[in-house]
Amino acid sequence: MRTSVKFSATAVAVAALSIGLTACGSDSGKAGSSPDDALVVGASPTPHADILKFVKDNLAAKAGLKLEIKEYTDYVTPNTALEDGDIGANYFQTAAYLKDFNAKNGTHIVGVENVHVEPMGLYSKKDTKASELKSGDTIAIPNDAVNEGRALQLLAANDIITLKDGAGSTATVSDIKDAKGLKFKEIEAAQTPRSLDDVTAAVINGNYALEAKFKPSKDALVLESGTNNPNANFLAVKKGNEDDPRVKKLEKLLNSDEVKQYIEKTYADGSVIPSFGAVKS
Repeated sequence: MRTSVKFSATAVAVAALSIGLTACGSDSGKAGSSPDDALVVGASPTPHADILKFVKDNLAAKAGLKLEIKEYTDYVTPNTALEDGDIGANYFQTAAYLKDFNAKNGTHIVGVENVHVEPMGLYSKKDTKASELKSGDTIAIPNDAVNEGRALQLLAANDIITLKDGAGSTATVSDIKDAKGLKFKEIEAAQTPRSLDDVTAAVINGNYALEAKFKPSKDALVLESGTNNPNANFLAVKKGNEDDPRVKKLEKLLNSDEVKQYIEKTYADGSVIPSFGAVKS
């Protein structure tokens, strides 16, 4: 019995030490931890993580910034991970999406610096131009409130559908005044490229279009303009961590001439457009 007690006490001590070490390790990437720790940034693979990798490989060391990149393929997990403190910042979303996400989930995330715009587009494997769409055809659209509204606004701006008066950025299919015989399939944004085998066309966010190897300026039937586009993607942190020295360094690097040149050269087709500056709340 005594031996058993000693073993249990030892086991508890080891477990406590293990938990402590794990906790220290998990804290290192959080904004607000030591300036000497690496800042862990969650990002969509393309183009966000690619841009961050350029910063890490070419600019971060000179600026005294240790940077780690964690990739996410959806639009929910990088925000929950940031709220929970698993990462110190993220880079993938627009102001409208974040506002809606915070309101619905009780999260406390703020945007700190715009970086780029990815025009949303309508794509098809069956039609080569929007005028070929006909009554009975099905269009897939993102099912989250903000991207669905953005998709419907894109279709309305190109006379593919007509929306009711007053339908704004969070419009849904119920706000369609005249669908012109078209049907709509609401699915997760990440699944829209894969849906093209089953529908006539799909409205696809820029990052997912790039991952699917589309060239937006060439392949999209209709495409958002990059000029004065309010849907800039930005670096975000949990509220209260805006002044973390590492975040400030990354902000500056993401808005540097080197990043601007990298974006313009890498995405010369206009699929990603530099859009620097502070995020407007």
